[in-house]
Amino acid sequence: MAVVSTKSRMDKIGVKGGMRVAVMGVKDPTLSAELAEQGAVPVAELGNLDILFYAADSAEALARIDALVPMLADKGALWVVSAKGKSAIVKGAEVIEAAKAKGLIDNKVVAFSPTHSSLRFTRAKVAAPDPAEG
Repeated sequence: MAVVSTKSRMDKIGVKGGMRVAVMGVKDPTLSAELAEQGAVPVAELGNLDILFYAADSAEALARIDALVPMLADKGALWVVSAKGKSAIVKGAEVIEAAKAKGLIDNKVVAFSPTHSSLRFTRAKVAAPDPAEG
C-alpha cells in the first residue's frame, strides 16, 4: 500500500511565515495563493531571499543560474522548477549538473505539480576551522 503524504506542497518545500520569497518564470495558478496562505512575504527586490522559485525548461535558463546565486540569503534555497517526463526539454540530471557547476548542492526534490518537478539547491556549507589547527 502506497504511503500518501498529508503535507501541503508548501510544507514539503519548507515555506514558513515571514520568509522572503520570489518567483521567476514559474507559471502556476495557485502558487501565489499558497505562498500567502503560508505567510510568506513575496518580494520584488531580488536579494536576501529565503526561497527563489525559478523556472528552467531550457539550456539558456540553466545558464542563468549563476546570476541567481547572489540573490539568495546565506541559508537561502533555489528551487528549480522544470518539466518532468518525456516532455521535458531539460532533464533533472542537467539541472543538477548546471547548479553544481555554480557551487550549489542539491538536497531535496519535490513533485511541484503533475507535470513539473522541483529541485532544491543551497550553497555548500563551509567547514568550520579545526580548533586543533589553531
